Amino acid sequence: MKDLIVNSMTKDAMGDCDATSLAKRIADKEVSTAEVTEAAIARAELVNPKLNAIVTESFDLARLNAKTHSGQGVFAGVPTFIKDNTDVKGLPTLFGSRAVPNKPVKQNGEFTDQMLSTGLTILGKSTLPEFGITPVTESVLQGATCNPWNINHSSGGSSGGAAALVAAGVVPIAHGNDGGGSIRIPAACCGLVGLKPTRNRLVNMHGTEALPINVGHEGVLTRSVRDTALFMAEAEKHFRNNKLVELGHVQAPGKKRLRIGLISGAIKGITIQSDVQRTLNETGLLCESLGHSVEEIAFPFEDRMADDFIAYYAFLFFSLHRFGKFVIDPGFNSAKVEKLCAHLSNSFVGNMAKFPFVVRRLKNAIKVTRELHKHYDVLLCPTLASSAPKNNFIYNQALPASATVNIMTEFAPFAALQNITGEPAISLPMGTSDNDLPIGMQFSAGYGEDKVLLELAYELEEAKAWKHIHEQVAKKPTKKTARKTTKKPIAEKS
Repeated sequence: MKDLIVNSMTKDAMGDCDATSLAKRIADKEVSTAEVTEAAIARAELVNPKLNAIVTESFDLARLNAKTHSGQGVFAGVPTFIKDNTDVKGLPTLFGSRAVPNKPVKQNGEFTDQMLSTGLTILGKSTLPEFGITPVTESVLQGATCNPWNINHSSGGSSGGAAALVAAGVVPIAHGNDGGGSIRIPAACCGLVGLKPTRNRLVNMHGTEALPINVGHEGVLTRSVRDTALFMAEAEKHFRNNKLVELGHVQAPGKKRLRIGLISGAIKGITIQSDVQRTLNETGLLCESLGHSVEEIAFPFEDRMADDFIAYYAFLFFSLHRFGKFVIDPGFNSAKVEKLCAHLSNSFVGNMAKFPFVVRRLKNAIKVTRELHKHYDVLLCPTLASSAPKNNFIYNQALPASATVNIMTEFAPFAALQNITGEPAISLPMGTSDNDLPIGMQFSAGYGEDKVLLELAYELEEAKAWKHIHEQVAKKPTKKTARKTTKKPIAEKS
């Protein structure tokens, strides 16, 4: 197993620091921004051949920025990556798709500016599956992004490149966004903290305000709760939504003991892997030992909600497939989209008349969760039904696209709900699978109650003391370095 783990942490300028401690070392002049930037670049060059997590690098620009860095922002000089569905001036935005022309964009996306307002230094763009469709990061364009805990397994998706780079120690914090679990899923696969904030807490993903339901939420992946909390506080200085209670800087566990509803079961009788179920039970017991009230409740949604989720996402990918020239780039070539995107687009066309009813039912989901939150401050369930699957989870199976959709649902049946309701949810690394991969548990709260989740996350981080890759490596004898994996694009099945 040791040769399958990818860890870039060493005794360089970054060490094993999280973003908060690294920023302090830079501010205290223990290390310079230039030294940290060079260390992160060296780490990226070392491990990316094994992980395949970087789409486009901007190392020379990062070096230049390090020399002229103003030192503004709480994370001044800390390196990061932006997910490749968000614009960074001078770099292409490919969305993981062959259909998108490879050319630099002229200006930053709004969330890129929000990230930069915290002082972060961009090293490049991280991988995602085509348009973020799948819960694993695989694409015909880029290939599969590997999990640093075991490079034979997936890093999850769709922010899988970001998760792999953070877990492996290349950077301590990276951008992700979440349209159906795309921050929380890779966080669970890679043993990270992944918060999907309340809808509109941060600036919106480009164009999502016009959707019938805005399911796309921006955020970050980190190795520590305090990094996520500090990022949220600093980002709020750049953009503050006055319709939400100010989050501020959450720095410690809360004193209030919470009512936690532990959700058992899943939609359509989906089977939860035994080690995931064990971790769910252990997490419930841990919460009880900390003085919280935990009550088991049945899965509260009808089975048809899964079909409604899929129908809504089919609408999203229909919009990209058919109108990509307008919403992405005039050079968009719809003939080059992968078969899964085309399948979802075509399925929407066949069910277009039913779509208003789908939207109405999905919007009613907020009524269910609001009723639940009258009785429970927090809802607890697994982030995923299993630990990270093997690489090429999607593409190595000679299945029609309709069967692929079913596989995706069976793997990630929980996360999309909070994208529909807009409520905050966080995945925390609460256990380890039978094959030594991280297992994430999801905690969700009522609309605007991000603070409750961060306070609970602090408490669980302290009580659980979850492990990171460099600690995993340290306890195992060193025999050989991680073997390389191919960056050759996946051959798409016809």
